[in-house]
Amino acid sequence: MELCSILRPECTTCATPGSKKKVLELISDLVAAQYPTLSSQEIFESLVAREKVGSTGIGNGIAIPHGRLADIDQPIAVLIKCEEPIAFDAIDKQPVDILFALLVPADQCQQHLSTLSCMAEKLSDKQILKQLRKTHDETELYQVITG
Repeated sequence: MELCSILRPECTTCATPGSKKKVLELISDLVAAQYPTLSSQEIFESLVAREKVGSTGIGNGIAIPHGRLADIDQPIAVLIKCEEPIAFDAIDKQPVDILFALLVPADQCQQHLSTLSCMAEKLSDKQILKQLRKTHDETELYQVITG
């Protein structure tokens, strides 16, 4: 799957959310703005439910929050670069500054795992991570991750 087929430029942003809750709200709001049939609250609840199972902070300043939604038939991605790292209960106890959020159809578990795995692999590339952290605008951020 091509990343640009699930990640719209409008769902890519540089922000200073301040907290884990605020960044999950930001993800929810970005998606709801682009997909008017989806409720920001429903998206937020899906992300929070997954975080309650265990943090999606995978270490090295990266988090991959994700959730399932019954009302979609295609995965939806969001990329956020935090100008100031936030506490995210990551496995390495370090704050997070790069978040790749993924919302998937409730009935597509295997595709969900495959997409998460591909994204985790891409974000573990030190060169890509370095480039993402150097960006200061949404266009550049989108180009680095989809390039």
